[in-house]
Amino acid sequence: MNKPGIIYAIGLGPGLPALLTPAAREAITACDVIAGYTTYLRQFPELFAGKKLIGNGMRGEMERCRRALNATLAGHTVGVVSSGDAGIYGMAGLLLELTEHPPYTDIEVVTIPGLTAAVAAAAILGAPLMNDFCVISLSDLMTPANLIRKRLHAAAAADLVTALYNPASTRRRALIREAVAIFTAARGNHGLAGIVHAAARPEQQRQIVRLADFPFASIDMNTLVIIGNSATVARGGKLFTRRGYLEPGRQEEKEE
Repeated sequence: MNKPGIIYAIGLGPGLPALLTPAAREAITACDVIAGYTTYLRQFPELFAGKKLIGNGMRGEMERCRRALNATLAGHTVGVVSSGDAGIYGMAGLLLELTEHPPYTDIEVVTIPGLTAAVAAAAILGAPLMNDFCVISLSDLMTPANLIRKRLHAAAAADLVTALYNPASTRRRALIREAVAIFTAARGNHGLAGIVHAAARPEQQRQIVRLADFPFASIDMNTLVIIGNSATVARGGKLFTRRGYLEPGRQEEKEE
């Protein structure tokens, strides 16, 4: 795995060590420099021990990735870590963008996948992603709010199960209310949502609620919200989406 001119974009998963993939662990072991958001660099201290760390805070992504790429040019084996999957709201895309321009054009970005928050939260809730679904971030730092609203309306109209990343922060509280209103208009007050706080971490909490009873005050950046579609049900403390296996007249798909 240790090759010159390669930088690794590594997904750490949702935080539980057992959910860190063997490929991610192998890539981290091969690196002598690890770059990431400071909070993520504290998640696996035993893996990062003895390595040079490049860390900074939120909104420091550009600087962090440039420093990581410069370390790669200097001959180091570098891994840039992201929470969840590096290619889903992570750093893989930014690294690929930066390597379109000198002096980084000869660097190859290798993405090591990780378990994204929507998958972890869905497992905690039951199986709400059993049929077609989409993922929408409610953060308007990189995407205009009007475009986010357009996507929410489209997802609701298409009856898609929808996972909402970055649903609210101390500053941003309006879009989560708008999102719930949009889906309530499509699903009715009895539409269902699953809410997972700190998925796969020691402080993990989960709720299954009707849209009419949505707990806005408890939503923050560590929360993942999954809004069901018209086939989503809650039973026995589990949230799941019927795919149609038991529908009358359904025929099993035959393998070629």
